[in-house]
Amino acid sequence: MNISKKFTLPSFLGDILGATELQGPVNYKYKDLKSATANFSDANKLGEGGFGDVYKATLNNGKTVAVKKLAILQSDRAMTSFENEVKLISNVHHRNLIRLLGCCSKGPELLLIYEYMANNSLDKFLFGEKRGFLNWKQRNDIIFGTARGLAYLHEEFHVCIIHRDIKTSNILLDDGFQPRIADFGLARLLPEDQTHLSTRFAGTLGYTAPEYALHGQLSEKVDTYSYGVVVLEIVSGQKSCEIKSDTTGEFLLEKAWKLYENGQHLELVDETLDPNDYEAEDVKKMVEIALMCTQSSPALRPTMTEIVVLLKSTGSWVNRPLTRPVFVDSDHKRVRVDTSTSTGSSSSNATASISQFSGR
Repeated sequence: MNISKKFTLPSFLGDILGATELQGPVNYKYKDLKSATANFSDANKLGEGGFGDVYKATLNNGKTVAVKKLAILQSDRAMTSFENEVKLISNVHHRNLIRLLGCCSKGPELLLIYEYMANNSLDKFLFGEKRGFLNWKQRNDIIFGTARGLAYLHEEFHVCIIHRDIKTSNILLDDGFQPRIADFGLARLLPEDQTHLSTRFAGTLGYTAPEYALHGQLSEKVDTYSYGVVVLEIVSGQKSCEIKSDTTGEFLLEKAWKLYENGQHLELVDETLDPNDYEAEDVKKMVEIALMCTQSSPALRPTMTEIVVLLKSTGSWVNRPLTRPVFVDSDHKRVRVDTSTSTGSSSSNATASISQFSGR
């Protein structure tokens, strides 16, 4: 498949930005980007990641963009990979995904140029200096928009793209606090003749599914797991790897499961939220969707399209048995797992409970 070839947009125009034909990336000059970032100064640094740092840049035309400096070797193989990935990602257009505007491969470093989000990343609003700013509706919108963006990457784009590193710092917020998934530098394509890839680890422990963190097995369900962890963080305002002083040494996923088993969903809610701002049933629904996404077996986790359907639904689906989630300790890479279910039902029942949702 020639991924750089132009193609006509499918019928779901409401979810896609841009014209009727998708264009390739713009090639920027290294000297212009160096000047636009004030020589990649610390004052313009927006964030740091395993695959490179991101800088705020003001172009000659006055437009503000984000420049990602990739920390990869510029071998012939790396250059080919870079060029292919840029061609692919420049064709990804969706309201809940950060737009890749261009690239630069003619300089001492490989650079990607993205649209700039002034509100920065979700983690700042959950755990940082802006904690307590987001109300329940805004959090609900972020949960839904993130699911919709991932569903597009997995099932609606013309090839399946697995992000690999979904976490709150990779979810940016636009001016209306709608989510935009960022950092496709870790994304790889899933071959059509394989159910999973065996690959080196490229995610963030605490968010990453155990089959990927421990065995390098990659599928779309890795993103589903990470999404479930993010949902719990949005609801609770607690980091996935953080142990609160008022708990008995439990990580967020363990805490959420115990509260779910005891019917105490409301105790998980971020204390900065106004109790009049949300309904108990809405909280229960979000927690159960998160736990559905973090089940031990990838086969039991729903697809992201199924999650979008669940988030839109208002029916009685909440009594389905779930298997206990798995958590990989970020310090010691230990797996915390239990094969029990919340109701004593078999895991095959959980599979059946998900399969009834339409994937399209």
